[in-house]
Amino acid sequence: MAKPKKKLPERSADIICAKCKTILFKYKKGGKGSLVKCFKERIVVDYTETPCECPSCGNVFAREALVRGTPAYKIISGKAAMK
Repeated sequence: MAKPKKKLPERSADIICAKCKTILFKYKKGGKGSLVKCFKERIVVDYTETPCECPSCGNVFAREALVRGTPAYKIISGKAAMK
């Protein structure tokens, strides 16, 4: 499997908690599909104190994983959304 491209995509998205609508991080998303995973190297601004957990409501929205040999967050379906 190929690694993600080194050059960051132009499109920027705000990732928000689906439960309380708090901004979790700003992310450089490639493609037009739904939010399935977030590569850690593409996160521009991280608002979370503990990884994969919403700072205001404590909702666990993702799991840490290696995707194509690169550290990433695998989003749990329905727990986080793009804005």
